Amino acid sequence: MSEELLTQARAWLRQDPDHETRDELAGLITRTAGGDAAAAADLADRFRTRLAFGTAGLRGELGAGSNRMNRVLVAQAAAGFAAYLRERAGDATPTVVIGYDGRRNSRVFATDSAELFAGAGLRAILLPRLLPTPVLAFAVRHLGADAGVMVTASHNPPNDNGYKVYLGGADHGSQIVAPADAEIAAHIARIADSGSVAALPRSTAYETAGGDVVQAYVTATAAVAPAAASASGLRWVYTAMHGVGWDTLSSILRAAGYPQPAVVDQQLRPDATFRTVSFPNPEEPGAMDLSIARAKRARADFILANDPDADRLAVAVPDETAADGWRRLTGNEVGLLLGARAARAAEGTPGASLACSLVSSPGLAAVAAHHGLDFHETLTGFKWISRAPGMVFGFEEALGYLVNPETVRDKDGISAAVAILGLAADAHERGETLSTLLAELGDTYGHFASGQVSVRVDDLSIIGTVMASLRATPPAQIGERTIDSTEDLLQAAPGTPSGDVLRYRLSDGSRVIVRPSGTEPKLKVYIDAKGDDAALAGAAVAELEAGVRALLDERS
Repeated sequence: MSEELLTQARAWLRQDPDHETRDELAGLITRTAGGDAAAAADLADRFRTRLAFGTAGLRGELGAGSNRMNRVLVAQAAAGFAAYLRERAGDATPTVVIGYDGRRNSRVFATDSAELFAGAGLRAILLPRLLPTPVLAFAVRHLGADAGVMVTASHNPPNDNGYKVYLGGADHGSQIVAPADAEIAAHIARIADSGSVAALPRSTAYETAGGDVVQAYVTATAAVAPAAASASGLRWVYTAMHGVGWDTLSSILRAAGYPQPAVVDQQLRPDATFRTVSFPNPEEPGAMDLSIARAKRARADFILANDPDADRLAVAVPDETAADGWRRLTGNEVGLLLGARAARAAEGTPGASLACSLVSSPGLAAVAAHHGLDFHETLTGFKWISRAPGMVFGFEEALGYLVNPETVRDKDGISAAVAILGLAADAHERGETLSTLLAELGDTYGHFASGQVSVRVDDLSIIGTVMASLRATPPAQIGERTIDSTEDLLQAAPGTPSGDVLRYRLSDGSRVIVRPSGTEPKLKVYIDAKGDDAALAGAAVAELEAGVRALLDERS
């Protein structure tokens, strides 16, 4: 163990205001200095790099060190972001809104940020309590703020937290994109190199927003789909997945006139340990087991689930062919339901468009074409989707939907839930269900099916190895299906989406896309097919999934 690393760790320790991470780091330093190899390896990992600030802001495991989320790192980020905002504002005083969810240290990180923003001479407004991410995104626009910060790690594992950044003004309250990320990161680096965070100016003269901001979000979101009389007959189940969605959603349900759902009591209130699930992500196996058990007891028509910060929405419907009697709709299926809803409403509107990420279902393009709307395919992430010109609806297959771009420019699992309730109420009035609406989509726009192979790794280098292998020796087929063309989006033409993405188009019209996850240690493969009927499209996806797994086994 080099003395340089011990010196670096001791310097970090001296500026850390958090007794928990300070004690954690002090113990590691002592054991490392005493020759403990395991402690030395742990210390080296904590300081081998800095947790990188990018377009997703910051996100990582809680703990001491520059490669972890903690109060020192957050203080440096807040001071750096404040410097960026002041530089951008010229002589004006920037306004920044700060929100936080129910994860460990979220409130602490938010309060630290508010004090540092105020200490830097900004007008800082802290939201009044822990709230969903969409409320923060709404507040940036509603208050005419220059920026927003949301302290959340969304659906990441329990010991993670994050720092999500939005810009107002010309950016309309969307998440940051390049070059803002690099410019902010440069300011953060200068703060980190300038000395201890203890020397950064702080002030408690920040504002705490009133409940009127939350009420404005409730009113705007209730207007997405006010309840018809038929809504009174809906029977449904809701889970907040141990997150912050319930209080806000229940207020919206009352305002919009929907019946309150049967709820999953064990997951209804914020719980930073997420004790009933392995991962607090509705996409993960087992995450909706309690919801399904509750739905069976309630004889529900459908289930709605938010992730912990309520920016995503999962939907499940009864299905006699499923092992547990319920089928979880894919993000693409929900996206097409909501996209068709938006397209019908926008038909005939000049310049109106639908948008989705390039890994989401090509069915949305068919919906747009059917209704005479423009269509935009973007890179993954709502920082890109939200910027699509003329967008009236946008989605990504990872359970993210934007149904009200005039009020929120980010994915919003709560407004999406209201829109689904509106569809379900309309279907109920006709004696139909969400399942029959899906069948009607296929008849109208074509039968699209999608699948995903997701490989979680402990060693991130495995992902790089697989991507490098696929580029060095491109596959000629996937399973028994021939690849017609390969696109490497690292080599994309100017003006088109560019990123670490490989896209394969197959001879039967199917599509396979490979990319590393931007927020988790995963390699993700997206599969899309179209068939003459739903069964044929689904069979094509199943065959391709098997072929993809075999291909990845060969290359890893």
